[in-house]
Amino acid sequence: MLKKNDMAVVTISDMGVDGEGIGKVDGYTLFVKDAVIGDVVNVKVMKAKKQYGYARLMEIVEASPYRVKPVCPVARQCGGCQIQSLAYEKQLEFKSNKVRGNLIRIGGFEEDQIDRIMEPIAGMKEPYHYRNKAQYPIGKDKEGNLTAGFYAGRTHQIISNLDCALGMPVNRQILEKVLSYMEENHISAYDETTGKGLVRHVLIRCGFTTDEIMVCIVINGNNLPRGEKLAESLAEIPGMKSITYNINQENTNVIMGKEVRLLWGQEYITDYIGNVKYQISPLSFFQVNPVQTNVLYGQALEYAGLTGNETVWDVYCGIGTISLFLAQKAGKVYGVEIVPQAIEDAKKNAQINGIQNAEFFVGKAEDVLPDYYAQYAKEHPGETAHADVIVVDPPRKGCEESVLETMVNMGPERIVYVSCDSATLARDLKYLCGKGYELEKVRAVDMFPMTGHVETVVLLSQQKPDDVIEVDLDLDELDITSAESKATYQEIKDYVLKEFGLKVSTLYISQIKRKCGIEVGEHYNFSQKENQRVPQCPKEKEDAIRAALEHFAMI
Repeated sequence: MLKKNDMAVVTISDMGVDGEGIGKVDGYTLFVKDAVIGDVVNVKVMKAKKQYGYARLMEIVEASPYRVKPVCPVARQCGGCQIQSLAYEKQLEFKSNKVRGNLIRIGGFEEDQIDRIMEPIAGMKEPYHYRNKAQYPIGKDKEGNLTAGFYAGRTHQIISNLDCALGMPVNRQILEKVLSYMEENHISAYDETTGKGLVRHVLIRCGFTTDEIMVCIVINGNNLPRGEKLAESLAEIPGMKSITYNINQENTNVIMGKEVRLLWGQEYITDYIGNVKYQISPLSFFQVNPVQTNVLYGQALEYAGLTGNETVWDVYCGIGTISLFLAQKAGKVYGVEIVPQAIEDAKKNAQINGIQNAEFFVGKAEDVLPDYYAQYAKEHPGETAHADVIVVDPPRKGCEESVLETMVNMGPERIVYVSCDSATLARDLKYLCGKGYELEKVRAVDMFPMTGHVETVVLLSQQKPDDVIEVDLDLDELDITSAESKATYQEIKDYVLKEFGLKVSTLYISQIKRKCGIEVGEHYNFSQKENQRVPQCPKEKEDAIRAALEHFAMI
């Protein structure tokens, strides 16, 4: 077993969830940051545990055929791009395998099932300069000069970088103007250790479709001295629409404070995802890669299979980005989000797009959905709150079990799960598939090239009887009794759906008819597979079918 400070030569055979290289020395696993698959590297062990350890890359003995020269000169020091040294096609393969592996290992799905339903990952044609948002900390470099950049991995040490390969080219011009303004007016940068200094961060947002630009200066104070001079300088940049400052005087790692004050222009910019227009303020959550967001939401919309009449719930809806995307093809969309300001933005975005079939609720999803479900049952005795489709896009921690339980109780025909963490996704899918849903389609979308992160969108559908057994029903060959002639199977289905919000199968109707003494024909053509199991009608659906039979005077 290796110990701390030991040196070793390692062949990297795999990569971890954050893009770190993985190799073994005499069966002992080492995680090596900055190493890529195929590298042979000389490393120094920095932390040793019983089964595995962490090592620092000291020298590349033999470079991987997949290793490329990073576009950014500080890619290794900066914490933003974990895998810029890996060829992009190999990045896509790594991310696809990451999703696949979590579904199998954590979700418990069979390999052949995942390989059958998993679609090719959606990558980018141009995997650089895709970020419409950047938050630059302001500080001092080693020489004591004002600078901007990004934090080194797992530290708050600023790595100077005005030309981020993932950001927009205009960012450099903006940062140079801000730094020049600070120097000319003797304005200090914030120091985390002392809590002193004024300027903390510079937030920049750019509209990819509209070319509109926003700048927000985050300060440790109540005023920005001579801020009008900075605004005049920034306003010269083509596309500039919004210049604000944000007050954050808390001793915290949270970048933005709660109050935004206008310096010049307006407090928001606009941009589009597909045909939907959004207003974006400094505090708004908006996906940072609009090109791939269009791909991601387009995939979610395709999986939702909307025809124009469906009731859709969008859980964790944010500013309504997915909700409004779905509302174009749904009958009614309900959105749920914990942040009040986000809901206000969602309502505003619905209004500016003329969308009237979207309604939004403020609160935790794990509270709103169960409360809505319980209130609906109270106000509509004997009925169940119904959703045709539920779309869920939770934070990295995934869904609370109470949310998953309520989703199952609401019985949507389809669930579309959008995830930024395939591990918690796999965990939640395991729960849903244990409650009567079947995983039908999976697709990874590369929202964050050059990083270890990947988004995933999946489609689940309610298991039907035919998902459990092979049944061939030919209604034309059914023996129809005088009682059955009072209502067709379809009429019974329609009645149950209308009155109880439940979808029932012909198989279930036949079972309850038999229980009630109504003669039905032999219409099950079972497959020849052994150990076939006929699913039995649940109690809730049995009661609904009996009510329908009574309604049609069949019992």
